[in-house]
Amino acid sequence: MSTSPDLPIPDLPVNGRAGILSGYRILDLSSIIMGPYATQMLGDLGAEVICVEPLLGGGNRVIGPARHRELSGVALNVMRNKRSLSIDLKTSAGRAAVLKVAATCDAVVSNMRGPALERLGLDYENVRKIRPDVVYCWAQGFRADSSRANDPAYDDIIQAECGFVDAGIRTGHEPMLAPTILADKVSGYAVAQGVLAGLLHHARTGQGQLVEAPMLEIMRAFMLVEHGAGAVAFPEGGTAGYPRVLNPQRGPQRTRDGWLNILPYSQRDYEVLFEAGGRIDLLSDPRITGRGLLDSTEFLYGELRKITPQRTTAEWLAFCKDNDIPVGVIANLDDIVRELPIEKHPAAGDYRLIPPPVRYGRSPGEAHIPAPLIGQDTEAVLLAAGLTQDDVEALWRDGVIRLAGRRKAEPARAQA
Repeated sequence: MSTSPDLPIPDLPVNGRAGILSGYRILDLSSIIMGPYATQMLGDLGAEVICVEPLLGGGNRVIGPARHRELSGVALNVMRNKRSLSIDLKTSAGRAAVLKVAATCDAVVSNMRGPALERLGLDYENVRKIRPDVVYCWAQGFRADSSRANDPAYDDIIQAECGFVDAGIRTGHEPMLAPTILADKVSGYAVAQGVLAGLLHHARTGQGQLVEAPMLEIMRAFMLVEHGAGAVAFPEGGTAGYPRVLNPQRGPQRTRDGWLNILPYSQRDYEVLFEAGGRIDLLSDPRITGRGLLDSTEFLYGELRKITPQRTTAEWLAFCKDNDIPVGVIANLDDIVRELPIEKHPAAGDYRLIPPPVRYGRSPGEAHIPAPLIGQDTEAVLLAAGLTQDDVEALWRDGVIRLAGRRKAEPARAQA
């Protein structure tokens, strides 16, 4: 079988260390960050993740600058430990092929809206016809039984509606969003948890199920852990919002030459700091004792801000560490990235790997397969799902699938 190389197809090494999800296969029908971040975590734990993406590749491949045209900095990490199945879901042949793959999978993750899934025939009801015990995690924006079930939802929208923006307003700031895709990533963790719980239920009972993970509900629950506050009691014992966290004085303090973050947490912490700052008058103030530590945080944080400019950042860091007072530097994003380990991708070259954050003593999670090129695994995945080599070639000739390293065949010319 002759091919016309477009991009080199690297051999993807597998180090042989099995994670806790080794042996499970997950079909990833999600896009952008929330779903792919969840399936990245599942892949780090050893699951075989089959990522279904369009013929031109998914959106994560082009988020931010990149040295390789198919692998942005985001894609190099969020697409690791996955296999790429590049297929046109707008075609009936493409949908049929994906259903064959779904029949071999233990779990499916999707963040498409309901009507789109139903049109494609890839919703839970259709998938469970061919895989009755499937764990199907549907991660849309809003609950399926709400009036907004089919509304579009993005990180910015969910941040506004979950109470995050209001919390910022209560600190005295103009309405603003977090400078990170907070809702997408928090929801990604919830999606991964949903899949894991579904697989555990399956292991115990043999039953599959639909797991619904709506972003708005996830983020509201996330925000209300502390910000439900007095309003959680019924009848209300107070208003929503955790006062210490909503304190406008809370946050990094200016030093003589920069910034740092000191968090005194006890009467002793305040006494040591105020004495070092020459505020002996505050040592007997009732606001640094007992209940006052909780009720007077705005005053206490404000007074702390007045003394920190007396010393340099290095001096305060040394003082706090000597006195066992919680303190943190203001880390620079570029510096954090430079601390990451360097890995070599067979097609994209050297890159910085974001290691799995949770460590397991007996079943370590790790990045054992580099992010694939578009369609790199299309042929292998379809053959493993029961299609023949002739089936795969026909799908490629018809433009239904993409096979990495092979240009689309030119139509035959009629002879004169």
